[in-house]
Amino acid sequence: MAENGMKLSSISYKNMKILAPMVRVGCLPMRLLALKYGADLVYCEEIIDHRFLRCSRVENAVLQSVDYVHPDGNVVFRTCSKETDKLVFQMGTSDPERALQTAKMVEQDVSAVDVNMGCPKDYSIKGGMGAALLKDPEKVKNILTALVEGVSIPVTCKIRILPTIEETLHLVRVIEGTKVSALAVHGREQHERPRHPVHKDVIRRIAEELSIPVICNGGSTDIKNYQDMERYQEETGTDSVMVARAAQWNPSVFRKEGPLPLETVIRDFIQFAVEYDNTFSNTKYCLAQMMHGVLETPEGIKLKHTRTMKELCDIWDLGDYLMESEEKRRLIAESLKKECVSGKRKREDDVNEMDVTYNRQHYGNTTPKCILFAWTKKQGLKQPFYDSVENEERVFTSVVSVNGAKYTSTSGEKSKKSAEQLAALVCLKYLGIDDMKIRS
Repeated sequence: MAENGMKLSSISYKNMKILAPMVRVGCLPMRLLALKYGADLVYCEEIIDHRFLRCSRVENAVLQSVDYVHPDGNVVFRTCSKETDKLVFQMGTSDPERALQTAKMVEQDVSAVDVNMGCPKDYSIKGGMGAALLKDPEKVKNILTALVEGVSIPVTCKIRILPTIEETLHLVRVIEGTKVSALAVHGREQHERPRHPVHKDVIRRIAEELSIPVICNGGSTDIKNYQDMERYQEETGTDSVMVARAAQWNPSVFRKEGPLPLETVIRDFIQFAVEYDNTFSNTKYCLAQMMHGVLETPEGIKLKHTRTMKELCDIWDLGDYLMESEEKRRLIAESLKKECVSGKRKREDDVNEMDVTYNRQHYGNTTPKCILFAWTKKQGLKQPFYDSVENEERVFTSVVSVNGAKYTSTSGEKSKKSAEQLAALVCLKYLGIDDMKIRS
């Protein structure tokens, strides 16, 4: 943090064109596509703190990405170095402590964190998140203050306007007082939807009132190109502009030269989706949003009936690209697996050993022992047995027995538990069990 409590940041929040956070749409391929077309800043979709805090950070060597993996195996958040300096992580939270824990987990992989204080959906409201926070300025203050004082990257929030200008101005003054770096304002009330006119006059009043940068949002109905974004920013008197639906329908809206044909945009998106192994269901969903007005065309009808990534790619003649990418990933994974076991050796007592290291902080809510136990259970084998000993220097070593074979590490640990984790890790590497979830 810089002096006077303000954050050191390369983000000016001045005259920026920003991709808004969008549920299911704000995935890595969409963010990279927006950046390719000229977006200055991209937000990920809102991620709920409760779920994120259960994740483990994994450096995915195959995709060259950083994955936050939930214990159920799902990747909750994926990012890569191509977007790090322009990525804002948006969280859904209702608690200062959880908000700070979430921000501390992710701050090394993003450029800023943002708190969603405007989502009108029931799942947010019932959890005290999103627009529910608009009615609780004290909680807003506590959450933002905890973040500003606790992390080394910029903190922002995104709100909707309140029923009266007096209530709205009171809230934004509270927000400004927490020393956040910027404020994004969706110019509609909680109950209003896209069909309702956006209150540009209220956004302008907020911009006039505050000394921090204000980002206007909510104008997608009137935004078809870059020039429309500039016009909306000028009409609201704000520092920057954020777009959601306009970018969801055609991310090339960020191009100063004008939007590209939809087919070109779709092909670009699919290539990013394939490159970063985006799920089929999410890829299909994003394409359906882009094609919202042309789903009855031959391509749209084919998209509706797709069941696999290959079928989807074939519509736009990218099936070969998919197969080549999958083969490339397979070869990389095989190479990494060989590297992992290159240092293996068998002792005279038939114990398999390797030189490995164990760092508990890298494993989140899982451990090598948990992974090994789950694997043996799935295979119908007896659970692993650990034989641990302590030497005169009070260093522990452990040998794990699995399916008639024994495994250990060449190094010891100061605790019996850590020594057992080392042994389990060696076993996992020898057996070639997928360690993507444990490499970090």
